[in-house]
Amino acid sequence: MSVDPRESQPNPQGSRIDPYVGSYAARAQGMVASEVRALFAVASRPEVVSLAGGMPNISALPLEALGEITRRVVVEQGRAALQYGSAQGDPVLRQQICEVMGLEGIDANPDDVIVTVGSQQALDLVTRIFVDPGDVVLTEGPTYVTAINTFAAHQARIEHVLMDDDGVVPEALEERLVRLEKEGARVKFFYTVPTFNNPAGVTLTAGRRERVLEICDRFNLLVLEDNPYGLLRYEGEPVRALRADSPRNVIYLGSFSKILSPGFRIGYALAPPAVRDKLVLAAESAMLSHSSFNQAVVGRYLADQPWKEQVKDFNEMYRARRDALLSSLESLMPEGSSWTRPQGGFFVWATLPEGLDSKAMLPRAVNERVAYVPGTGFYSGGDGRRNMRLSFCYPTPEQIREGVRRLVGVLESEIALRDTFGSASAPPRPGDAAPAPDLP
Repeated sequence: MSVDPRESQPNPQGSRIDPYVGSYAARAQGMVASEVRALFAVASRPEVVSLAGGMPNISALPLEALGEITRRVVVEQGRAALQYGSAQGDPVLRQQICEVMGLEGIDANPDDVIVTVGSQQALDLVTRIFVDPGDVVLTEGPTYVTAINTFAAHQARIEHVLMDDDGVVPEALEERLVRLEKEGARVKFFYTVPTFNNPAGVTLTAGRRERVLEICDRFNLLVLEDNPYGLLRYEGEPVRALRADSPRNVIYLGSFSKILSPGFRIGYALAPPAVRDKLVLAAESAMLSHSSFNQAVVGRYLADQPWKEQVKDFNEMYRARRDALLSSLESLMPEGSSWTRPQGGFFVWATLPEGLDSKAMLPRAVNERVAYVPGTGFYSGGDGRRNMRLSFCYPTPEQIREGVRRLVGVLESEIALRDTFGSASAPPRPGDAAPAPDLP
C-alpha cells in the first residue's frame, strides 16, 4: 500500500492537519467562518429557540402555485431554461427587477442590471473589482457579518463608522474621511445597509440620507447600498433608496431571498454602465452564467402571481413576530438593557447591562436552549461584547416569548455572578453546551 508522503512528514510551512497551509494565497487568510454560520447546527436543534439566524419564514409561500410555475417553465421554456445563459442575466427578469426597485423610487434601465447568485455574490464581485490589498472599505458599525468576511477575504482594511438609532452619523463619516485623506489611505467605497439594517434594525433617516450622499459626493466616494429588507416594512411610509437620489455614484444591491425565497439564489446589482461592464466580466469568470432555470421560474412568478400581495402577507406575519419580541423584551429584560425598535426587516440589536459579555455567555445560553448572535461578529475588531443580535423572522410568537424568557434567565444568572465576583460569564458548568461549528 502506498503512503502519501504528506501524511507521514510535516510540511515545513504548515502542519500535519493541513499539509497545504503553506500554499494558500495570502487572501485566504481572511477567509474565516462567521459567528452566524457557526450557530446554525446548534440553533436547528428542535429544543433550542433560535433568535439567531435570519432565515426567511417561507411558510406563507404559495407552494402549489410555485410547483405549477415550475412545471410550465419546464414544458414551455425548457429548451432555453435548461441551457447556458448570459452572465448579465435574463433580459425579461432584469426588466422585472427594475419594476421591483421602482417601489422604492429607483428609475433604472434593465441594461444596467446584473443578475447575481444572491446579493452576496454581487457584494463579492463589487469588492473584487474595486479592492486591492490594503485599500480601505468604510462600513457602519455594526455591519453585516458576511460583508466583513468578504472584505477581509479581499484583504481590505475595514473601518467602522458610528451609527445610532437614526442610522450612520454623517458627522462621524465626514470626520473619518478627512482623517483617512490626511493619511493618504485609498478609500474605495462606503458599504451601507441603510434600511432596516442588519444587524441593528435601524433605518437611516431621510435627512441623514441627503447628508451622507452629499459627503460621499464631495469626497468622490462610491456608495454600496445593500437593501435586501426594504420592502419588509411593518409601519410607517417607505423610504427612498439612496440610489433613487444618486444614480451616478451608488451601486445598489437587492435580492429575492427575503420577498420570495432564498432557495432560488437570485439577487441583483444596479450599477453605472462602466461598473456594470466590469461586474459582468467578473461574473462570467466566476461562474460562466447563472441558472437560467431559476431565473425563468422567478420571472414567471413575478409575471403571473400577485407577488405584492404576497409581500403584504409576509409583512403581517413578520409584524406579529416583531411585536412579540419587542413586548417580551419590554416586560422581561433587566435594568441596564436597551434595544432598537425596527420598523421592518428581521433584527433587533440589544445592549446588555454593564459587565456582561454576550460572546462569553453564549455556551450557557445554548445550554438553556436559546440562541442568539453575539455582537462581536458584526465588527472587524472585536467590539460589540455587550451587544447581541436577536432575530424574530423564523420562530412563532409563542416561541419568541419563550426564547426571551430563557434568555433573561441567563442574563439574571450573569448579573448575579457579576455582582458577587465582580465579573460575569464564569467558566461553563459541567454539561454546558458549546455551539457546534457548522450550522446550515
